[in-house]
Amino acid sequence: MITYLLKSGILLLVFYAVYKLWLENEKLFRFNRAYLLLSLVFSLIIPLRLISFQRAVSNKIALIQLDQLVIQKSNESLKTLIENLNLNNIILGIYSIAVLMLTIRFVLNLYSFYQKMKRNETQFVNGEKVVLMEEFALPHSFWNAIFINKVEFENRRIPSELIAHEKAHLRQKHTLDILFVEFLQIILWFNPIIIFYKKAIKLNHEFLADEAVNVEFNSVSNYQNLLLDIASNKTNIALASNINYLITKKRFLMMTKKQSPIKAVFKVFTVGVVCSLVLLIFSTESIAQTDKNKTKVPDGSTVGFDTENVKQPEFPGGMTEFYKFVGKNFKTPAEASKNKIEGKINMKFTIEKDGSVSEVVVINDLGYGLGTEAARVIRLSPKWIPASERGVPVRVQYDLPITIQAEK
Repeated sequence: MITYLLKSGILLLVFYAVYKLWLENEKLFRFNRAYLLLSLVFSLIIPLRLISFQRAVSNKIALIQLDQLVIQKSNESLKTLIENLNLNNIILGIYSIAVLMLTIRFVLNLYSFYQKMKRNETQFVNGEKVVLMEEFALPHSFWNAIFINKVEFENRRIPSELIAHEKAHLRQKHTLDILFVEFLQIILWFNPIIIFYKKAIKLNHEFLADEAVNVEFNSVSNYQNLLLDIASNKTNIALASNINYLITKKRFLMMTKKQSPIKAVFKVFTVGVVCSLVLLIFSTESIAQTDKNKTKVPDGSTVGFDTENVKQPEFPGGMTEFYKFVGKNFKTPAEASKNKIEGKINMKFTIEKDGSVSEVVVINDLGYGLGTEAARVIRLSPKWIPASERGVPVRVQYDLPITIQAEK
């Protein structure tokens, strides 16, 4: 999971950097919209390696580093302290609480729009659903409705350009983009790149809506003056499209900027090449790295460090049960207890294609029979559910560090 999140984060950063440096200042609004949304999707899919450009290697055996197991001898019994697992539980708890809080906020924001529609008068104006609100707010849109202050609307004090701006948001389905990125922000709240994506997507929505207004009214200067008049209004409604979202010099420049067709084609082609290279890099297993780090085991198979395509073996009941199994069955040798030996021993063992445990090796030993005892316990292990690579059973080698603590 950590590897997946790191790769996904790197992809998000690369794709966002391409947009920021190469596309943001170009008048390619529709292409940019598609690029931002698809790059989010690809950043989540590519690390899954659904597409692989390397053939399977039948004699490869994956090497997996297990969490540290701490065994402490007490007067009553042996206690197994799985420190890393406890840390994982804490991290999972923090993540779950954050997701829950963000989900509640998201649901409340959705409910607020439902309440607005339910409490206020609704009309259809030129085929568009308009909700007339009692509270003052600049026109904004969400899903299939435009929300407007009732008094301002009835007194005809709302410029037509503002209505056209919100209509553009509705017709181009910008709410779907916002809901999508909000959902990703809930799941990936710890990744700040999502926030930058969200801002970029919403700003591009404004470019598109501004373009629609200027095409309809053909008066850029009047529309720019209108935006300046409302620029001081800081009202910002979550999930909604707002005309005053980031009224900056960049929006004004985009309204008058001319785009060269040749330059546009070159930009699009370049982005396509970059995306293809990224897909190729992240979807190709590195043979060179595997060869560089390989080790020979007794039967001549290759030990590789790439486990991306390997479905890991499963101990009956899960890895927590495996740690408990080792802790309960480990008997500290008398000499080790007498001399209060402490330290770390490292074990390696292999899960065969039939799930049996083999090739139990002591890599680092403290002496006093501790390594021999650890090997004895691991050999007692019941059969595992074997690993598989693309549906084919494979051998997997585990590296297990065990810390021995003396009696307290």
